[in-house]
Amino acid sequence: MHKLYLAGLLLAVEVYGAGPREESFRYEVKWPSGLGLGEAQLRASRDTGQWVLDFQVEAAIPGFRILDRYKSTVDDKYCTQELEKEFEHGPRKGKEKTAFAAGKAKRVTANGGGTSEFEVPPCSRDALSYLFYVREEVARGRIPGPQKLYFGAGYDVKTQFAGAEQIRVADAPLSADKFKVTITTANGKVELELFLARDEARTPALIRVPFAMGNFSMEWVR
Repeated sequence: MHKLYLAGLLLAVEVYGAGPREESFRYEVKWPSGLGLGEAQLRASRDTGQWVLDFQVEAAIPGFRILDRYKSTVDDKYCTQELEKEFEHGPRKGKEKTAFAAGKAKRVTANGGGTSEFEVPPCSRDALSYLFYVREEVARGRIPGPQKLYFGAGYDVKTQFAGAEQIRVADAPLSADKFKVTITTANGKVELELFLARDEARTPALIRVPFAMGNFSMEWVR
């Protein structure tokens, strides 16, 4: 890792990198062409003594509505205690909850979907808590090692630093660090591009997700 890059990260440790804090971000979801597709919100808040991470996205393709909501309850190390998922993809709807405790995860799917239980590490992370954990580690000058990510099933995830870039967010230039996040699924590998702003909070400024039609993006609205 470049010395100047590392020095810049370490400067942020005193003001960030001490566990969750209350914050909220708003994003515009875009087509590969750059046209707006919908909006998303990402939030961390304190609720009755627990940290809650929320992500909601609402988008519309002609004739097809997308409405996803994820809620992750975590401890100060971003270890997941409970994950709630609710989605609506056109006519398909689903809802489930997974509780993590004592090295086991219990997943309950609504509307008669059944219950399953499986072993997990003492500190398990879902997709949402993993994003916040990556920011925490980067703020401390570290890159997380390979691990399992739980989002219904367990998936192998690996994050790699891919260099500093000048990107455009909300039609304005922004200095950011690029990371490649590789998730291995039963159908192969998915590689996301995550851009963290070089600010104190290591704000998730841009996320690109590959689909057959091209790279869809989620762009921070500053």
